[in-house]
Amino acid sequence: MLFGDLIERGLTLNPLGEALRLGPESLTYVAAAREIRRASGAFLAHGLRAGERVAVYLPKSFETVISLFAAARAGGVFVPVNPVLKARQVNHILSDSGAAILVTSADRLAALRADAGGLPETIRHVVTVETGWDAFLAKTSDAIGHPAPDDLAALLYTSGSTGLPKGVMLSHRNLVTGARSVASYLGNHAEDRILCALPLSFDYGLSQVSTAFLSGATAVLINHLFPQDIINVLVRERITGLACVPPLWLQVLGLDWPPEIAATLRYVTNSGGRMPRHAIDAIRARAPSTRIYLMYGLTEAFRSTYLDPDQVDTRPDSIGMAIPYARIDVVDAHGRPAAPGEPGELVHSGPLVAQGYWNDPERTSRRFRPLPETFGVTAPAVWSGDTVIRDEEGYLYFVERQDNMIKTSGYRVSPTEIEDVLFEAEGVAEAIALGLPHPSLGQAIVGLITLRDEDAVSADDVLAYCRAQLPSYMVPKAIILREALPRNPNGKIDRVGLTAEMAGMFGRTP
Repeated sequence: MLFGDLIERGLTLNPLGEALRLGPESLTYVAAAREIRRASGAFLAHGLRAGERVAVYLPKSFETVISLFAAARAGGVFVPVNPVLKARQVNHILSDSGAAILVTSADRLAALRADAGGLPETIRHVVTVETGWDAFLAKTSDAIGHPAPDDLAALLYTSGSTGLPKGVMLSHRNLVTGARSVASYLGNHAEDRILCALPLSFDYGLSQVSTAFLSGATAVLINHLFPQDIINVLVRERITGLACVPPLWLQVLGLDWPPEIAATLRYVTNSGGRMPRHAIDAIRARAPSTRIYLMYGLTEAFRSTYLDPDQVDTRPDSIGMAIPYARIDVVDAHGRPAAPGEPGELVHSGPLVAQGYWNDPERTSRRFRPLPETFGVTAPAVWSGDTVIRDEEGYLYFVERQDNMIKTSGYRVSPTEIEDVLFEAEGVAEAIALGLPHPSLGQAIVGLITLRDEDAVSADDVLAYCRAQLPSYMVPKAIILREALPRNPNGKIDRVGLTAEMAGMFGRTP
């Protein structure tokens, strides 16, 4: 099965059921499948060639979902762009991916064109959904794409420890196997109504739609402004499945839950960071029969582990065991299997492992490499960079990341990307971005700077510049002025020492 064909699977299971809902509007599987086929033909009629990239820069909408699946069905590669990103990040993604077609809105297009450098030259065609969608679909054809299971289907952009985001290359096999895996352990079926609250540019967010289509379930789209919006939709749409990252969970659990939620909410899932124990207790209190799935994953392998709900109360700090179709090993510093209780790097192998990083063979070779021969595994493997421990019963526990990545609000953020913006601010001489423990965000971003002229600019000025240049989740919670930044023996700014020094800035973590 190919990614673009998931809608056909749902059509077979539940033809007259709702495939998509957004507010008061919905599309049945019959209608959604028809629109995806039509849009696929339109991409081909507009000259999309096999393997070319289609960037989709929109909030969640019917057109967003149709574009992603249609591009894959046509043999193209879809590039979902987080709608909260600013023009500089989006234009980087468009340029790096070499996108040939852009689907977006008029206001977003204007912002992209106003950015320094404007749209990259690779873009041949732009579709604005308000005025150009119908015209785009009017020029269609009966031609079909011919992708193979191992052909590239998507580029999902994720931050690394240095520099701007990199595209993770996912094949049709990766995406379909991931949908099958998650749907199997969640027990998804045609009666499910799955709330899609997370960005579709996240593998975790995209998974809500792909598992829904595979199961004939309804994917309920929401572009929420406030946590209360999620509560309202849980009630109104009789949601049976809800996925959130820890900061969003804490916001939603801070509100009153009408009893109707517990009556329909069959399961909840968490990924993107550890779920605090008090949050688990809060879910238990509000919805005692709802099953809680604690999960761990990385974009480079879609998802890696989950904890069976029956184990949540016994071992709430565990990230569980391997999901279906995945093999998870813990490798010690000498390249050997780590003994129970011994820390090692989590290595994921099997059909969920991505094809590497787009246009970055060096980084690909570092992260995507085989397990040592002693493991007896020849399947593709990705080294997570995360230290874990496996107990005597085989359950895994997250210890720490090995790189400088900042994990905030469920996002992975490159400190270098923030530092690049800090250096651009007027008057800044030196800068470093740190991720400090935070009780609700996981980590909070703090910028430490020195100034060329102490009277020329203030911390508030630099913070205002960051707000203008960065999406909200990347904006530092604080800018701190220092006379000097400490150095390590190699002459570099002492990131480790500063992080330890300031670890208690936001109080104790949960």
